[in-house]
Amino acid sequence: MVENIVIVGSGFAARQVVKNIRKLDSQVAINMIAADSGVDYNKPDLSHVFSRQQSADDLTRMSAEQFALENSLTLHTGTRITAIQRHNKQVQCGDQVFQYHKLVLATGATAMLPPIAGNELICTFNSQNEYRQHQEALQQARRILVLGGGLIGAELAMDLQRAGKGVILLDKAHSLLASVLPVEISSRLQYSFSQRGITLVFNNELHSIEKVADGLQVALHCGHRYRVDAVIAAMGLQPETSVAAAAGLDIGRGIKVNQQLQTSDPDIFAIGDCAEIGGKVLPFLQPILVSAMTLAKNLLGGAHCLKLPAMLVKVKTPDLPLYFAGETQRHDLNWEINLTPQGMIARATDNQHQLRAFVVSEEHTQQAFSLLRELNL
Repeated sequence: MVENIVIVGSGFAARQVVKNIRKLDSQVAINMIAADSGVDYNKPDLSHVFSRQQSADDLTRMSAEQFALENSLTLHTGTRITAIQRHNKQVQCGDQVFQYHKLVLATGATAMLPPIAGNELICTFNSQNEYRQHQEALQQARRILVLGGGLIGAELAMDLQRAGKGVILLDKAHSLLASVLPVEISSRLQYSFSQRGITLVFNNELHSIEKVADGLQVALHCGHRYRVDAVIAAMGLQPETSVAAAAGLDIGRGIKVNQQLQTSDPDIFAIGDCAEIGGKVLPFLQPILVSAMTLAKNLLGGAHCLKLPAMLVKVKTPDLPLYFAGETQRHDLNWEINLTPQGMIARATDNQHQLRAFVVSEEHTQQAFSLLRELNL
């Protein structure tokens, strides 16, 4: 019988685990350790705060106290884990010690920063608290450089432009969303950005940032310079693995887990942005939702294996909505692209004519779910 579950973290992944445990067991003791305030907010809404004129506090959906009450758990806010003592199954948080029967690491990830002079001047935007720290400066800024042209960078760039700000989007890749989509597919969104006045700078990197009288001066490797009021990092996320590594758990890009979400210690599990599943880090909501259901069963004594179907990813760019799913990064697929005034439908098949990936945009996004069913056959 499981006597006590300790969950480190209070983000989306941690909360989904709690909710799924409570669907199965209303009595097992749960302790949640949160380094932050522990409030419940919808992280994807960060992509729209500027056009919606929202403050950080506007994102709060439920207080930490209310979440703890509704889910019958003990919540420790402002408490940062410092060590895991595996031999006696204890978690240390400074002078505090928590005993666990099963331990869940949902420690998330931190925004990556370039190792350059002046990187302390870059705003990170990976949590409600980070937005709160920078919101006044960002709301007042008239010209902003977004560092990174991936999913988050693209979403932020469009939202900032919709809010009336001048935007420069910088990426070392050759195209927008280069890590997830072929250039032939992302070019429609890239063209839309250019039409909206977003300055796109590809095949380049930030060299330095310097504070000057009227804002910030950023220098690129090519020698070009821009004057901006703020720089936002959207280069990607680094899974938080330091405490797990110090405890001797297996670490790759993230905390390595098997198909039961177990780490190399069978009584310690990991989920969310900090976890590496099958060699991949999956920082999306849908894998977390499925993982949380599997993990809850296993924490209560089960031995269920995670089965992830093809997941639909939504690029939250409202002026040109985009959905994709499947193995979009494969270079051996045959893409069939159909462009109409209503949008795009792109299908990728393998040599056996099996659908392996697809992308739909604008009015064709309504076809995403039927294509997803075909992809999961």
